[in-house]
Amino acid sequence: MIIQGNVSLNNLNTFGVSANARLFTDINAEKDLSLLFADDQINRVPRLVLGGGSNMLFTNDFDGLVIHMNIRGITHKVEGDAVYVTAGGGEVWNDLVNYAVDNEFAGMENLSLIPGSVGASPVQNIGAYGVELMDIFHSCRAFEISSGRMRVFDKEECDFSYRDSVFKYAYKGLFIITHVTFRLSKIFSPNITYGAIQQELENRRISNPTIKDIANVVSHIRVSKLPDPKTIGNAGSFFKNPIIPVGKFIQLQSNFPDIVHYPASEGFMKLAAGWMIEQCGWKGKVSGNTGTWKNQALVLVNHRGATGNEIFNFSTLIIESVSARFGVTLEREVNII
Repeated sequence: MIIQGNVSLNNLNTFGVSANARLFTDINAEKDLSLLFADDQINRVPRLVLGGGSNMLFTNDFDGLVIHMNIRGITHKVEGDAVYVTAGGGEVWNDLVNYAVDNEFAGMENLSLIPGSVGASPVQNIGAYGVELMDIFHSCRAFEISSGRMRVFDKEECDFSYRDSVFKYAYKGLFIITHVTFRLSKIFSPNITYGAIQQELENRRISNPTIKDIANVVSHIRVSKLPDPKTIGNAGSFFKNPIIPVGKFIQLQSNFPDIVHYPASEGFMKLAAGWMIEQCGWKGKVSGNTGTWKNQALVLVNHRGATGNEIFNFSTLIIESVSARFGVTLEREVNII
């Protein structure tokens, strides 16, 4: 384990904005974390755990230590119809999905092509096309910074909710996830009711889809809507889909009959943030070096040369615009650093 100084983070955030870390280290094994935090000086500096950098926006250099999680490896064990797949926190999320799909383990296929790393997935409770991580989560191993010990969290302890978990509030900054175990299945029951999956299957004349069919269709839909971070900097969906009480939704629907919505928990309704942003005229809008993606208003992009502050300020204008028209305050999904 080596600690470097003044390291560029340009290639470690999918927005591709310029930022430097005062200190930087790669973590390739759990023992590296033990060695790192055995140094009292490390505990005195601000720290940031970084995976794929797909869910953050740097508005400044980071004046502290960036801990880049690079623990790799994927294994599985079969117990009856259940399959427990364990992956290192540094694994690329879509590589894990491909592993499951290639082995015909069902459950992850709707989560194809989500950017980011495995270790970050429980923190954010990632989700797409009718499936959330908590639907397939079994447990995770995490390093407790204060004690230097490893701890295993089960699903209940993670307190998952929409794009949220205990690691984003009560345990924020206290643990570093090293491995995640998922409970998948050898029995495939396709989830095709959300979004455009059913329509795309019909376009392909597929009536009895396989796991790979669903993964391919989801990947196709995502590619058609979302820009590739390798060519156009972005962090995927920039805003959360707001969840509001049914009573407020009924009032909104009376004024906006076409408002796009989905059922949420009892007594609440989820709204499509992208639809509201588009209705406010932001879809495909370019402002300086940033803007919204031409095919999906929920995605903010770096048209090369945008600073983090430029993107952040642009997002603020969108929030104000949606609030003025719909009376709904959008919440940023990305972490602002």
